[in-house]
Amino acid sequence: MLFNSFEFAIFLPVVFALYWIVGKDNRRHQNLFLLVASYFFYAYWDWRFLSLIFFSSLIDYYSGLRIYNSTSDHTKKLWLYFSIFWNLGTLFIFKYFNFFIEGFHEILGLQNSHSFLNIILPVGLSFYTFQTLSYTIDVFKKRIKPTHQLLEFLCFVSFFPQLVAGPVERASHLLPQFLKRREFNYQNAKEGLRQILWGLFKKMVIADNLAIAVNEMYSNYEQFQSLELLYIAVLYYFQLYCDFSGYVDIAIGSARLFGFELSVNFRMPHLSRSIRDFWRRWNITLSQWFRDYLFIPLVRKRKRTNLNTYIGLFITFTLIGFWHGAAWNFLLFGMIHATLVIIYRIIGEPQIKDYKSYWNYKLMDYIFLISNFFILVLTLIIFRTPDVSLGIDIIAKIFSFVPDSDFQTVIGLKSLFIIILLLIELPNRNKDFPLLRLEKQMPRFARWALYYFLIFMIFRYTGPEVEYIYFQF
Repeated sequence: MLFNSFEFAIFLPVVFALYWIVGKDNRRHQNLFLLVASYFFYAYWDWRFLSLIFFSSLIDYYSGLRIYNSTSDHTKKLWLYFSIFWNLGTLFIFKYFNFFIEGFHEILGLQNSHSFLNIILPVGLSFYTFQTLSYTIDVFKKRIKPTHQLLEFLCFVSFFPQLVAGPVERASHLLPQFLKRREFNYQNAKEGLRQILWGLFKKMVIADNLAIAVNEMYSNYEQFQSLELLYIAVLYYFQLYCDFSGYVDIAIGSARLFGFELSVNFRMPHLSRSIRDFWRRWNITLSQWFRDYLFIPLVRKRKRTNLNTYIGLFITFTLIGFWHGAAWNFLLFGMIHATLVIIYRIIGEPQIKDYKSYWNYKLMDYIFLISNFFILVLTLIIFRTPDVSLGIDIIAKIFSFVPDSDFQTVIGLKSLFIIILLLIELPNRNKDFPLLRLEKQMPRFARWALYYFLIFMIFRYTGPEVEYIYFQF
């Protein structure tokens, strides 16, 4: 069930109303109803994978208890390894098995090779697997105590707003929210609706319209010249950003309606001054997961030297790229970002504060911002094209500097959507989302004018329905 679908437009208000009626005075009733609603939401896509998420939840719930209650360190490690093996093994089978089998076929020179398994990647597997895996690791590291409440743990894993595309929540943040009764808060619900509205605008108006131009270019890139290709690459960045962050806005806003606070996952990544800064702003919960559960253990396990740090950074960012999908372009994307992060680590992050003059400060700030954005959109060409050689051809054509003979007006007009986005985002860049706490900024009449403008844009300028890009990851 897509957030921008007619079905979800019915599902959400019905679940919202029944949730506050059924669970008005009882936390267990609230959680039981949320669990049923979440399983229905997931089953609407494919009911066969309900057993997978349920079984995974049981394994990690029981593993957490066994780790905590065991007196032997050896037994604790066995249960931790069992949890890791199950989660990563499941992810490998569904997401990476065919990639490695096909790779072995190519290495062995087998002709007409085909995958041994023809399977569908369960929606959200990459997200909820990391979420449950962090739970057992945190219990093992004694960062948290395991819950004895099975119902609440099942809700933590399957909570429908963030089930299929994040944010990747830690048990220390989300699980305690299921262990207390929620009370309806009008202001919280109002902020939730605003964030949902903003997310729908980004997804349906901006991302889906930009997808028209982006898909056209990648289908017929030979027809485009240097500046056109670069312009389309910029459009793809904003398509990807508005698609993913729009989903997350709807997820966080929907969770607010039920009394939950989810983690912020985006902080205007197009304002980053380096690739490392980009990952502090883009899919924040995922990059923090890799930092805490992969990079830090890798570096701490060895003697802390610059070389070991660089190796840890390369492995971490390469796997962040590979997390996105079992394809060479994602692997290469991760390696490129790893290399850029290491280079910045060696030469130092851009430090605009070193420039005392105001004009030098602003000039260098814009140079860092624009140059990093240019590097970013080029790497996203590799991210977008499953055929790595095609991505390299497009980048080479951008640097050919062949003049454009006929810039397409329809494609050019797509920039208007980006201008609207930036005009709303930039003045509110210190907020979790632009429409937060509007009462402090705008009078009632102006607020409602803005709401109606966004609603009008959604109904009038919604692009053709495009599935969320991150569903494939």
